[in-house]
Amino acid sequence: MAKRHYIPVTADVPGINEGLRAFVRKVIRTALSAEGVDFPCEVDVRITNDTRIHQVNLDMRNVDRPTDVLSFPMFDLTPGELPGEEDADPATGLIPLGDMMISMERVQAQAKEYGHSNRRELAYLVVHSVLHLLGYDHLDEGPQKAQMRAREDAIMAELGIER
Repeated sequence: MAKRHYIPVTADVPGINEGLRAFVRKVIRTALSAEGVDFPCEVDVRITNDTRIHQVNLDMRNVDRPTDVLSFPMFDLTPGELPGEEDADPATGLIPLGDMMISMERVQAQAKEYGHSNRRELAYLVVHSVLHLLGYDHLDEGPQKAQMRAREDAIMAELGIER
């Protein structure tokens, strides 16, 4: 039996219940599985507001505005590359993939802007962040972005959450 991933989901905003936390964990597990992550790993999630994510964006990236999601990968990977067993934390046996921070205010605003549910927007941002933790990027407007978008679409389809 495969070991389970450890995915703590903490929140410093109201209204984040266990059902929402379980949904975030399911989305992460689905994205990890789709990317071939079959080893036990850890992904830490913080659900917050625009004020807090703005401050972290400023402190960590020198960008003076709130954003929807921030990803902090533990490893400098390329798409398709995965960390090895030697990267596991000896105390837990888990490979720490990194952290993500999501603004629920951005989730709600973007869901309204794009005309879909908060749940769909949250799932998309979680998938997007997992892919960043696994080395995907979209800094160019060409092949990297197209590759990341294709993986996002495939994972969202696997979740049964389409546009």
